Amino acid sequence: MILVTGATGFVGRHLVKRLMADNRAVRCLLPESRKGALPWEQTPEIITGSLLDEETAFKAVSGAHTIIHLENAQWWGRTRDLERVEVVGTRNLVTAARAARVGRIITVSQLGSSLSSAYMLLRVKGIVEDTIRTSGLAYTIIRSGVVFGEDDSFINHIAMMLKTTPFVYLMPGRGEVVLHPIYINDLIEAIVRSLELVDTVDTILDIGGPEYITVEDLIYTIMRVSGIGRLVIPTPPYLLRSLTGLYSRIFPRSLMTPQWLDMLATNRTAPLGNIYSYFGIHPRRFEDTLLTYLPNKTSNFSALRYMLRRRPRSA
Repeated sequence: MILVTGATGFVGRHLVKRLMADNRAVRCLLPESRKGALPWEQTPEIITGSLLDEETAFKAVSGAHTIIHLENAQWWGRTRDLERVEVVGTRNLVTAARAARVGRIITVSQLGSSLSSAYMLLRVKGIVEDTIRTSGLAYTIIRSGVVFGEDDSFINHIAMMLKTTPFVYLMPGRGEVVLHPIYINDLIEAIVRSLELVDTVDTILDIGGPEYITVEDLIYTIMRVSGIGRLVIPTPPYLLRSLTGLYSRIFPRSLMTPQWLDMLATNRTAPLGNIYSYFGIHPRRFEDTLLTYLPNKTSNFSALRYMLRRRPRSA
């Protein structure tokens, strides 16, 4: 039995679909609010509750040989949500997993994660990594670059901001930060292959796609693919963080969050050949993949729907 936390998130829903297609026994830990509209044709075993509840956490891990831990609050949460959902939730999961004698924990982290990072998201991810690494359980930590796909919350948010903002786009800093985007299907393939590869046990693996790209080039690529032309204006990150705080007071959600800006604050890359060396995967190119879905996706209505959605409950 494989337990997946965060199963209805971007990575989680793609992963569960793949695991069930491979005829693997899958169990998902979901809050009550997510139980009604599941994104899969087949239904995995469902445990209802939260990792913040120790009894629920133990019930979820009992009988599982592997945990794929994807629960996070990086797209919608405030600082307190990150600390509760990711830090406290991971500690409860590790405690329950030890008691239930789970064989292994696999988790997806971020390139650049560190206990000493100046950026909240990367620091919280560093705490999560350290909690799992020192848990006494076998583990695999996959640090990935920015994950993109048809239903992601990164590239699509940039496209929605381009669409909804007339004439100009406010770029964080001067756009010189280098990112290492990876397509969702390539990340899912890496996670699935790590289940069988002994060499990935008790390791931290840094992976990304086949190319590096600066934030500026990424924005111009999205404009070119989506056909949206805007004047790109370099903007001090502190000003964008202030605007984000203002948006969060007006709308339930914001297209640009502090964590979103944390991901663009510093260079985050892995050696280009890592994903092939570790998993034998030939990753897909960024622009070529965007061309398959992005031109028909962006709209003012999708941005408005997102900003008016209620935040998920963190407990």
